[in-house]
Amino acid sequence: MHVVGTRISIVELFQRRGNDWGKSTLQLFGIILLGVVGVWLPVGFVVYLIRPGYFLFTALNYYHAVFTLATLLTITCITSLWLISRFGLLNISLLTSFLIICATLTRLLFSGAPLYAQPSVGKLTFSLLVLPIGGAMLLNVNKMSETESRFTLSTKTWVFRLLLVFCAGSLILTLMPRNQPQTLPIDILIQTGREQHEMYVNQAKVSNNLEEAVSEYKRRYNQYPPPGFDQWYDFATSRHSPVIDDFDQIYSDLAPFRAYPPHYWRRLTHELATDSFSDIGAIRIRNGSSRAQEGVKPTHAWMVHATMEMLDAFVKYLPDMDILLNLNDEPRVAIPQHAMSEMRSAAKPADFGNGEPPIKVWSADRESKWDPIEPVNMAPFSLFTDYAKSNIWDVANQICAPLSKARSERAWNRRDLCLDCLQPHSLEQFVSDWTLAADICHQPDLKNLHGFFTSPASWKTSQHLVPLFSQSSLPGFGDILFPSPWNYVDKVKYEPSTAHPDVPYLEKKNTLFWIGATSEGISINGEWKGMTRQRLMHLMNNNSATAVTVLMRSGADKGFKYHVVDGAAPREKLGLQADVYLSDVVRCDDCETQEQELGNPAKRISFQEHWKYRYLFDMDGAGFSGRFHAFLQSHSLPFKTGLFRQWYDPRLTPWHHFVPQDVRLHDVWSTLGYFSGITVQGGSKESTSVLMEAHEEEGAYIAEEGRDWAQKSLRKEDMEIYFFRLLLEWGRLTDDQRDQLGFDP
Repeated sequence: MHVVGTRISIVELFQRRGNDWGKSTLQLFGIILLGVVGVWLPVGFVVYLIRPGYFLFTALNYYHAVFTLATLLTITCITSLWLISRFGLLNISLLTSFLIICATLTRLLFSGAPLYAQPSVGKLTFSLLVLPIGGAMLLNVNKMSETESRFTLSTKTWVFRLLLVFCAGSLILTLMPRNQPQTLPIDILIQTGREQHEMYVNQAKVSNNLEEAVSEYKRRYNQYPPPGFDQWYDFATSRHSPVIDDFDQIYSDLAPFRAYPPHYWRRLTHELATDSFSDIGAIRIRNGSSRAQEGVKPTHAWMVHATMEMLDAFVKYLPDMDILLNLNDEPRVAIPQHAMSEMRSAAKPADFGNGEPPIKVWSADRESKWDPIEPVNMAPFSLFTDYAKSNIWDVANQICAPLSKARSERAWNRRDLCLDCLQPHSLEQFVSDWTLAADICHQPDLKNLHGFFTSPASWKTSQHLVPLFSQSSLPGFGDILFPSPWNYVDKVKYEPSTAHPDVPYLEKKNTLFWIGATSEGISINGEWKGMTRQRLMHLMNNNSATAVTVLMRSGADKGFKYHVVDGAAPREKLGLQADVYLSDVVRCDDCETQEQELGNPAKRISFQEHWKYRYLFDMDGAGFSGRFHAFLQSHSLPFKTGLFRQWYDPRLTPWHHFVPQDVRLHDVWSTLGYFSGITVQGGSKESTSVLMEAHEEEGAYIAEEGRDWAQKSLRKEDMEIYFFRLLLEWGRLTDDQRDQLGFDP
């Protein structure tokens, strides 16, 4: 009896309601919280005096989030203490445990979480077994207590029975096999890629002659083609272009410009060309020839001259005009979503169904309508604002709708994978929609996962629509894409030789390879930790703390399953090979810290060394990747991640011409395991288990399909064809008779 009485007294101590003990406890806890505040306020003040940089590089919305979180935490503490004083600590503890397990089970069983990211079944099973045991013990103690009424005990008994039913049902659902893909996701994606490419090819070149090309143009774009279309058609067909009819990228880029009259764009071109702050280079086209603007930044003059070289083959067919080239790597026209939507709604092409024939020649006085592009320091103001070396997320995300996740949510958690961010463009662990993967509007975590957002080396941006021709862009930006001069003049060239042969796929080293500099952005105060290049280095070479998920068999002759393994296990235990190096640690104030974490830079190598590796990893730098074009021409298999898109992206099909990778890099090991195979050693040297067969045939197929298509559709001739058509369209947009201009055979 003494033991029972002791148990009852302890329980009653925790379950007293409305007595002096409960009040004094609340008061004591409040005093403790005030004491904590009193300690941390002076500590924070001292830190501010010693390291003011911590505050200078912290976004204002961070303080708003901290204040909101602190308020919610305070309300939670006060509410919890009141509930404990009213209903007892054990009752509240059981209720809290029940709610936590319910929430976790709901996420596991009903939220559609991908298989590779589901919670541990073992932990859930343990919780489901412990929860009813704890409930039974509490109910038993309550029955011994003299303070409980018969009605209260009866209610708790029924609640406990419902708890048992819930736990039993949840246990059955939890133990059901849910983590074994019946078909490998990459097999599905490769088959889908084949079908998508076939569909693209069939619609990219529908017409067989000029008349059919004009009809197809009118059907697609609801207007006549521009003057000079017949010359463009001859130019394209004589160079055997596999794409004649599909130029949706051009139409999409130029559509908003119809919201303003031609004279507005001509005047704006003059103002931007003569703005020395804008980092723009201009080209003047007159009487069938081109010349570069005087005073272009010397370090970037090559870009303007390379673009003129691209023009040489067709400039004689172009009307007089001036064009503006973005000299920086980054896209720069970030227009708020509401403004862009209004311009696209207002941008309607001329109605060709009014019965009147189009005017087939350019306006005769075009030259006089364009103001001078020199001197470069004449503009009294600039439409560009410099945001370099700072987190630009709150400027860039304005391209998204106000209720989009990019603008309405904050991803403060940098440790865990944001499943909601990647699911819209993924099939399980793998990228299924390459275009959507670059759309920032459903991915708030990108704020900390790319150097372009964390701290770009240069970013002079305009939030007004400006006629700026850029080598790459992001979905939602207003830059006009044109073929890269970098690629046109072969700044990085595919040039195998006897010393560096490009051997067939199966003869290459079964290794993933990447080497490069930390050029993605500027790191001043640890920003490098979110940049893709440094994250890849850490994942491949120094991941001792974070677990990774790999799709493979559980054992010989068993089904495939996502396995959570130690970060070093893919290389040390699963036999996956990756040679990933930094050639230079640059653009940083914390370079020494990076080298301590990632290792000293490796020795520079010839670019042609790449061809001996079977898998070549490619990713963004400060802008688009300058290597990808060369990688596609090789017999190697390109793995590509990144956000920037170029003029040729609509022509390439992921999983058919290259292997897409998510910018979070959570899929790299599983993808490499699929193509290279996973083999582990058994208890003896002779005993091995194949946990993933090497899909060599699939890898060779994608590598060769990418190579063959690049040789057909990404040639210098294809760059000229695209640029020719783009400038014909731009010529019409800047002509005062643009609504009457058109070609009709």
